[in-house]
Amino acid sequence: MYCPKCGTQLPDDAVFCLKCGASVAAAQPKEASASAMPVLAPLEAKSLKCPHCGAPIAPKFGEMIITCEYCGTGVTLGTDGWRGIQKQTMLPLMSAEKDNVIAEIHDLMDRGLLHRHLQESSTLEELNLSFVPYWIVSVSARTSVVASDMAVEAGQIATTAALAGVMGSAFGGRRGGGFAGPLLAGAMVGTMMGPRNAATKTYQVDNNYNFPIIALKALTEHQPRNYQFNLEDRTLFDVSKVPKGIKVLNGDVGEEAAKYQAKTLVDQLQSERAHAQYHMIQQLHTDLDVADTELLYAPIWFAQYDHKGRKIILVIDGNTSGVINSIGL
Repeated sequence: MYCPKCGTQLPDDAVFCLKCGASVAAAQPKEASASAMPVLAPLEAKSLKCPHCGAPIAPKFGEMIITCEYCGTGVTLGTDGWRGIQKQTMLPLMSAEKDNVIAEIHDLMDRGLLHRHLQESSTLEELNLSFVPYWIVSVSARTSVVASDMAVEAGQIATTAALAGVMGSAFGGRRGGGFAGPLLAGAMVGTMMGPRNAATKTYQVDNNYNFPIIALKALTEHQPRNYQFNLEDRTLFDVSKVPKGIKVLNGDVGEEAAKYQAKTLVDQLQSERAHAQYHMIQQLHTDLDVADTELLYAPIWFAQYDHKGRKIILVIDGNTSGVINSIGL
């Protein structure tokens, strides 16, 4: 077992830490084995032993999600101290060659008449690849929408228009009617179309999301709004599968903060989808349920271009080559 304060490895029957003197018995019941208990440490701990391989883990200031450099085990710092991450996965790197990534970016930047030859007139300043941690938050969203019933309103408009035509013909057909017929018909129809309660109907918009929340505050400007990773390709995280020379970034966004952010963003996304689908929404309410979370390491390409003094930043999914974010494009 390990000391809950300083992380020093100790005999299973130790009562006090041999290094810092902290009480071990109070923090870990005697009947529990070292392998069965979560590895905990107070918030002020500066180092810890990996709960899987025993290698030292030393967080930098602000980090809450640490990946062991030796075995790849993930550890998170929550309100109860250090604990092992239960579900830690990764996506395989499929777009590994810089030349191929640049070619894909070229096609992306040159789409449309306004973007013709955009990449050719831009200077590539940075192109970096890292494995970035995302909290994948499973959210079920049920949105109730009260909106105008388009079928009923369309029928009312058609009936009114037909009535206006009949009345206009009747009045206009008389000798000397001139413009009086259409004007009188319009006035009468306007009166009939006057203030009335629009026909409404209740609709339901239900969706399930595996919503990605980026686990680094420094990269919050690249937070996906409506992007889904191809989770069918994911496997359990294995540090040996990360190509040499590619960094695995640690995070500083905790699990609870990620859940809160996911609920906020899903609520916004549900509202946007409802407004795009239904006419004249009068009421909208969304109920959200958060189920499982997991920590996903995704291979991410960050590309920065300069176009006549304007910065263009692209965030590319290294697994599917999908565009997660584009700024300035």
